Amino acid sequence: MAENIYDRVNDFGSVKISLASPNDIRSWSFGEVKKPETINYRTYRPEKDGLFCERIFGPERDYECACGKYKGTKFKGIICDRCGVKVTHSRVRRKRMGHINLAAPVVHIWFFKAIPSHLGNLLGMKTSDLEKVVYFQDYVVTDPGDTELKERQLLTEDEYRHAYEQYGSKFTAMMGAEAVKELLMTLDLHALNDEIRLDITKTRSKQKIKDLSKRLRIVEQIRHSENKPEWMILDVVPVIPPDLRPLVLLESGNFATSDLNDLYRRIINRNNRLKKLMDLNAPEVIIRNEKRMLQQSVDALFDNGRCRRPVLGSSSRPLKSLTDMIKGKQGRFRENLLGKRVDYSARSVIVVGPRLKLHQCGLPKKIALELFQPFIIRKLKELGHADTIKSAKKMLERKDEEVWDILEMVIQNHPVLLNRAPTLHRMGIQAFEPTLVEGNAIHLHPLVCKGFNADFDGDQM
Repeated sequence: MAENIYDRVNDFGSVKISLASPNDIRSWSFGEVKKPETINYRTYRPEKDGLFCERIFGPERDYECACGKYKGTKFKGIICDRCGVKVTHSRVRRKRMGHINLAAPVVHIWFFKAIPSHLGNLLGMKTSDLEKVVYFQDYVVTDPGDTELKERQLLTEDEYRHAYEQYGSKFTAMMGAEAVKELLMTLDLHALNDEIRLDITKTRSKQKIKDLSKRLRIVEQIRHSENKPEWMILDVVPVIPPDLRPLVLLESGNFATSDLNDLYRRIINRNNRLKKLMDLNAPEVIIRNEKRMLQQSVDALFDNGRCRRPVLGSSSRPLKSLTDMIKGKQGRFRENLLGKRVDYSARSVIVVGPRLKLHQCGLPKKIALELFQPFIIRKLKELGHADTIKSAKKMLERKDEEVWDILEMVIQNHPVLLNRAPTLHRMGIQAFEPTLVEGNAIHLHPLVCKGFNADFDGDQM
């Protein structure tokens, strides 16, 4: 896979989330992760084909292969014939992904346990019924054939046995994600779209119209996109780059590891065990149980909080899954993509400044010194107080008398922007003429509070 696709990560206008096909997931990957091991505890080097494998994810040391045969930038781009590691920069370990080929398909938890359940709406099944099929409690009829059974009808173990005695192989009933995938693959979205529209015109029940409209919306969304319904069932699980789920050696000699490594390890262990049992032609009951356990381990990786029994860590707390990493205030979107740390900014508690003019704010000297640092350094050089930037910075650190005089000059021509979160309308950010004040709190005129929705009970700006 070409690495230059990663070189323009800042060149984007928006982020769109859509279904990934199995081919997409494999195209992102640099290799299959086959072993649950992370690192060798004697050499502290990644295990081959494991969760930190250098052949898949890239070298741990800059421009050095795993076995040490090639060292230095002169060998850049060469793949070592001994260890199979490509000689490149170690930062690729933040970008390169791997994958796990599953021995049996699993349902993506976001699509059948979310509210509303997209899979349930698409197939016209209750979430509770879908759950029974996915976790191998009941059979679902995928092809009724020439029998009295109906498509998507649920059958218990006894009912299935009775139907099999009665009809033989005239019908097909399945369990687990394979059954759901079969139902999705046989869906004719165009015919389903026409059928739902006809049902909406016929019914008079408001609740039924509401339910049918939800179903129609999902059918339309999939129909008008390039996505296929069966992509909601996973045959392959992507493995995120190792530097995003680090394993750190502590001073005590113990290792601190990301929860994701434990969740991936469970999937690989169960997947390998299922492959072995299938090769040995183990009884159907054992294979079914192993498939259910594989489904639960993939559920825990994607959204541990939504599982009926979350996977617990050593301190009896639920392990942090991929969903926990991206959702909420500290998640990837709100914390890292939408929210950015800004240079030459400061935050402090606000207090009332009744002696200020309406267009003024009181700025603590300590904060003003930080905000206007480049302007002060330039002025110090212009006026001959300092010869170099380094000497000017030292004057700032010492807080010499000249610095305060220059700061007074600088703030006269430079207004500051005050912002109070949450910025719900444009009055949430306003410009003020700063005046220097003692202490650590920002002084604000009481009449401008309404626009900011601010009060003086500990608010910060």
